Order: sequence, then C-alpha cells, then structure tokens
Amino acid sequence: MFSIIIPTLNNLEYLKYCIYSIKKNSKFNHEIIPHVNIGNDGTIDFLKENNINFTHTNYNAGICEGMNMAAKKSSSQYLLYAHDDFYFCPNWDEILKKEVELIGHKNFYLSGTMMNNGQIQFNCGDSVKKFDENKFLQNYKKFNYYDFQGSTWAPHLIHRENWNKVGGFSEEFYPGTGSDPDLNMKLWKIGIRIFKGINNFKVYHFGSIVTRRYKNHPTIKTESGSRGGKIFLLKWGFSIQFFKRFILRSDSKYDGELSEPKKNFLYFMNLFICKINHIYIKYIYNYKNKNNLLK
Repeated sequence: MFSIIIPTLNNLEYLKYCIYSIKKNSKFNHEIIPHVNIGNDGTIDFLKENNINFTHTNYNAGICEGMNMAAKKSSSQYLLYAHDDFYFCPNWDEILKKEVELIGHKNFYLSGTMMNNGQIQFNCGDSVKKFDENKFLQNYKKFNYYDFQGSTWAPHLIHRENWNKVGGFSEEFYPGTGSDPDLNMKLWKIGIRIFKGINNFKVYHFGSIVTRRYKNHPTIKTESGSRGGKIFLLKWGFSIQFFKRFILRSDSKYDGELSEPKKNFLYFMNLFICKINHIYIKYIYNYKNKNNLLK
C-alpha cells in the first residue's frame, strides 16, 4: 500500500527492529525500501537475505540524496519517509489510510506523533536492547498529544505526484538538516494547504541514534548544525522558525486547511528581523567564511 523509505547508516540493529515493527504492527502489506549509506556492518547482507529492495551508496549520501534515490524505486502512489530508529505502533497504516480517504484528494502532507523523543514523553528504553516492548504496547494508547498543524518532519506521508512535482528533498541541505521544512515550503508553493500531524499515528523514537554515534567523527557527517537554517533563510527569505510560526502554525491544534498567514504587526516585525539576518548571511557571513551556502 505505502512505499516506506528508510535512509540508514551502519545502523543494522535499529533498522532490523524498525522493519520488524512494520511487519508486526501493520494491517496491510507495504513496500519497504531502505537507502543504505556505506552499509559495511552487515546491512546489505541482511536486506538481500530478506528479499528487501534497497538502494546503496558506498559513502554517506545523507538523508536527501538517499531518500531521492530510494523513492525512484518505489511503486506505490504514497511515499512514507521514516527514520531507521522508529518503532511503528499497531495499526498505524490503517489510521493513515482512513485519513487519506477522509481527505479525498492527494494534496496533503501528513505526519505522525513521536513518543519518547518527540511530542509525547513515555520512556520504555533508550535503546533496542533496553526497549520494553510489552510495556509500550500495553500503555501507548494512554499517552496522547492532539492532531496538530504543521509537521514533525518524520514520519511523513506524501503523494508521489507531489513529491516528484517539487523534486523530492533538496540535496543542498546535505546531510539533511533543514530539508524537511524546505520540502514543506516547496509543497506550500504549489498550493498544498493540508499539513496535519496525527495523534493516533504514533511511532516510538529511540532518538537520533546515528547522529549521536557519529558526533565529531572526522570523516562521517550526520548533522550540519545551523548550516541548514542559513540555507533555508537564503533560499526563501525567512527563517525556519518564521515559517513554522506564521505559515504552518506549527503545533497549534489542527482546525482544517491552512490559509494565507495573518500579516499583522508581529508578522512584519519578525519578517523584518529575517530580512536583516538574510542580508548579514548573504553579504557578511559568506564573505567572512569564504563560503557560498547556496553553491
């Protein structure tokens, strides 16, 4: 039903558990397509042994390039982007299917609610080895957030036609920071106004395992600090924070399709600050650091 795209970087233990949760807790059959970055930890052998289709680079392509490569191999009309350290809750796909049917068209961006490291704090273990699955399955329904405007970035569901229309993830955001709000902004520009986070579509998030593992690594880059935010600002003329607050109305309760933002004093004051920062980064920061962020 869905094509589930999972970028992964030498994280076999968690990828196995993510795939296990999908197969255990899904009502429907889904196409699972990881993109394997490097994969010298046995990931490729595992995927081949289990007849799971995948794409591969022998270097860390990051989230954007990896996601774009894997998406080209997908056959479903719906693409679901997931992290490799997610545990999918029971009937997650039935919940998404009903939401898609309720909307009745393809112009949406739906995302889930993360537990443990996310909107809902419910700790059942900070690693696969320590994860108390029984405790989680017996109690996860008791912990709730609400349906909200905006996005959690991942997991997210998008129609492949819209994904292709905006060119997927923008690879200038390598290795990934800033690419999710950029995707949302590109969707906004083509007229999509449903950006909905769904409370009942829950995943347990162990919490950026790969990023923590490779922090300060001399050759493998998994996060880019504030670089992604600077690229977003140069590209769109305002910050990610401005976009989330005034356009997506992120984290407010979902009350239907978004409309154009209210352009009041607060809007223009914050936009003015963004413009000042834009000028600084474009003409002063880039000059001092001899760095063209949009090259």
